[in-house]
Amino acid sequence: MFSALLLVAAAPQSAVEAERAFAADAKAIGQWTAFRKWAADDAIFLPPQRVADALKDAPDPPVAVDWWPTASFTSCDGATAANTGGALWPGGRSSYFSTIWQRQPGGAWRWRLDHGADLSSPRARVAQPALRRASCRRTPTLDDAGADGGASADGTLRWRWTVAPGGGHSFAVQMWTGGSYETVIDDRVPAPPAKVTRP
Repeated sequence: MFSALLLVAAAPQSAVEAERAFAADAKAIGQWTAFRKWAADDAIFLPPQRVADALKDAPDPPVAVDWWPTASFTSCDGATAANTGGALWPGGRSSYFSTIWQRQPGGAWRWRLDHGADLSSPRARVAQPALRRASCRRTPTLDDAGADGGASADGTLRWRWTVAPGGGHSFAVQMWTGGSYETVIDDRVPAPPAKVTRP
C-alpha cells in the first residue's frame, strides 16, 4: 500500500510535468525507448503512422533530441492536453513539436499524437510554459472527430489534421472558450520541394 502511494505521488500531475519527465527519460534511457515508454497503445506520429510500427526495433541514437514545452492547453475535465514547444537535435538542427496527452484510468499521462517540423531557429526555453484550461461553461456537444482528428471526452479540446497529396500537412488544436472554439495551435508543414529530374 505504501509503495503504491509513493508511485502515485511520483507520477506527473500535469501534462507539462509529463512532457518534462518524457524529455528527461529520452536522455536517461534512450530517445526511442522513452518514446515507446510514454506512448499510449494507439499513439501515432503525423503524418499518420502508428508508433508501434514506426519505432519497432528502432535503435536509440547515441545522443537524444532535447525538447521543452512552451505552452500547454488542457481540457475542462483536466484529462486531455495539447503541449507545444521547441527542440534541438544533435548537430544543431532546431524544430518544434505539438503533442496530445491523455490521462489514463490509473492517473498516468501517455501521449497519443506527436507532430513536429524544422525551424530556422529554436523556440525560446521558458521557465514556466503558458498554461490555459478550456472553459467548463456551457460545454459543447460532442461531434464526430472522424478519422483525421480527435477530442477530449468532454469535447472542450479537439484536434484535426490534413495531409496534402504533395506531402505537406497541417495540425490544429481548438479549445472551448464557453461559447465557441478558439484555435490555439495551428501548425502547417509545407510539401517538400519537387525533385527535378533531368532528361
